[in-house]
This record gives sequence, structure tokens and C-alpha cells, in this order.
Amino acid sequence: MEQTKQFGKGTRAVHAGVEPDPSTGAIMTPIFQTSTYVQEAVGVHKGWEYSRSHNPTRAALEAAFAELENGTHGLAFASGLAAIDVVLKTLKPGDEVIAGQDLYGGTARLFRTNHAPMGIVFHFVDTQNPALVEAAINDRTKLVWLESPTNPLMQITDIAAVAALTKPRGILLAVDNTFASPMLQRPLDHGADIVMHSVTKYLGGHSDVVMGALITKDAAVDGPLRTIQNNCGAIAQPFDSFLVLRGLKTLHLRVERSCDNGRKIAHWLKEHPKVGKVYWPGFEDHPGHEVAARQMDDFGGMIAFEIKGNNLEQAKNLVAATRIFALAESLGGVESLIEHPAAMTHASVPAEIRAELGISDGFVRLSVGVEDVDDLIADLDQALNATVH
Repeated sequence: MEQTKQFGKGTRAVHAGVEPDPSTGAIMTPIFQTSTYVQEAVGVHKGWEYSRSHNPTRAALEAAFAELENGTHGLAFASGLAAIDVVLKTLKPGDEVIAGQDLYGGTARLFRTNHAPMGIVFHFVDTQNPALVEAAINDRTKLVWLESPTNPLMQITDIAAVAALTKPRGILLAVDNTFASPMLQRPLDHGADIVMHSVTKYLGGHSDVVMGALITKDAAVDGPLRTIQNNCGAIAQPFDSFLVLRGLKTLHLRVERSCDNGRKIAHWLKEHPKVGKVYWPGFEDHPGHEVAARQMDDFGGMIAFEIKGNNLEQAKNLVAATRIFALAESLGGVESLIEHPAAMTHASVPAEIRAELGISDGFVRLSVGVEDVDDLIADLDQALNATVH
């Protein structure tokens, strides 16, 4: 469907990037499971040469990513970390990066253990306060890397306020939009230069694909990213691209249900006698609520909370005691997940940094799926009553 940007988010989710196959009329983009393409003569071909560089199924998905994020260029990678790695590979030794202090553990590990030894200098700051970002900028700063909401503390950064600092200085601003998805937030509209997704999560939505994405609306930004992707080869495969194209068609429905369920569960948790602090930006007393209300369309289905007493063993017992919430890393699928960040997704973050951030022993993260919310609440209630004393 042409010019889907004029339509609503749901219509765009169904139709973005997809045209009927010209040879058969198939409504779904076929899986072009091929490594190479026959050329009529040397250099004479139909636009496709080798599937590391281009593949029609992947190209349709990349176009869909771009449309959903109000961008013009999309790239699909073998994983979210592969996508992040490509952004970092645009830098050279001595360049500096300002990153949020609360990041997915794998992102922080990639920064610290792979790119810092190569001469990239990282400054981890509290990006909730744009003044701290500005204070960290110098003439060697080339990139600011944000998550909003953050993983796992659900912190909110004012993307437009940070963009107002980076754009005049020619510094790239990249935003990991995994927790929100383009159904709730579109960072390019707020001044970001690059949007990154772990497509594994909400965009795929069914816990059956590992993939990453980068989107921009600047050809000058896209060019180096596309070159590095082709040179290094961490590409999304045709069958995985087909699965995500299918998943995108229900993205708006899944996110809407996740938000509705998440809202009810967050308020229920806040009143539970065995639960301490609840981290969810939809609460008016959340430090980032005003910004979230302004730059997001809803507050999402990602929730974190602390159990009363912050006991490590009780928290581990809790996450193992749920019956519907599955104990697993990842998020954003149709099924609800529960995990213990300090021992799972953020175990690679040094203990002293976790303590400084507030990722305590009793800290639990939920990814709220699309099941019946009464069943989810009952499941959490029985697990809390059985394990937290």
C-alpha cells in the first residue's frame, strides 16, 4: 500500500513495507530463500546480486521498520546487539560516547568489554537530567546513546531536550526504542538521528525470532551503517524477516492489550502489602511521568517492582513460583514473562553499579503479555503470598 504514513498506526502496522507479489499476486511477501541471483550478463541484473547485501524479503521488512518509525531508511540485523555494534563501528579510537546509566545489561557489556578496549571512551550519566548530558559533552563526543523507558528501572529521558543539545553540535543521537515500540513512541519525531530496536521483543512479538533494527531518516547517517552491515554481514535472514513481517501486522493490537493489562497490574501491585516500590511511568508520582505523557502515546506493559524486605532468596523464589508468567529473559511477546534482573538480564553489570542504580536483590521485572488480566493478577498474587514473608 502506497503512502501508508497518511494512515493511522494500526493501518500502517498491517500494510507497512508490503506490496502484493507482482509475479503471483500473493498478499504476503514471499520468503526469498536464496543466497544469490542469476544475472543476465555481467553487471546486468534485476537489482539483486547477493543476499548478504540485499534480499527482497528483508528489504520489505526494512521498509516497514522505516515507515513505522517515520523514517526513510531501515536496516535489519541478526540481533539487537549486532545493530548496536554497527553504530559503534562508525566511531574511531578517541571518540567519546555519552550513554544512559541504566541500560540493558548486554548493551553495557558490549560498550565496556568490546568497544572501550578499542579506544572508544564511554561516559555513563543520568540522562533523565539533560544538564548532566550537556556537562559530559566535549569536542570528542560523537554519539549519545539513550534508552527511554530504560531497562530495567523504567527511567524516562526527554528525547527532544537531549536532541536540542546534540543537533547544533553535530553529535549523533541514538535511541533504543525497544520498550516502547513505534506504537507508543517515535524518537525520530523528537529529534533523534537513529532508532534502534531489539526486534526480538515487541516487533516480532511471538518469542520465535532474534533480530535487531536501525532506522533513520537521514541518508548521510544511513550510508555508513549500511556499508558496515554489508561488510560485516550480521544480517537478518529471509525466513526470520517473513516471521517479523507477519508479527508486525498485529503490533498495534498486542501493544494496546499489553498497555491495558500493564496499567491494571501496576495499580494492583502498588496496593499489594508484599510489594514495595513499583516502577511504571504511568504513575503520576513517577519522576518521568510528565515527559512520558508528552512523548509517548501510552505507558507500556513493562513494569518493575521490589518485594518488601528486598530479600534475594524470596525474590528468586517468587519468580520461580508463577504459573502463567514464564521465568525467562526477553520481553515483548504475547506471553507474560517474569525475571530477576540482578541474576539474569543484568548479571553482567558489576554489582557495585547495580547497587548504585537501585537494581536491588528484591527487584523483579515483568513483561506483561496479552492474556486475561484477571488470570495474570491471580498468578502474581499466589506467587507473592507463597514466597514473600
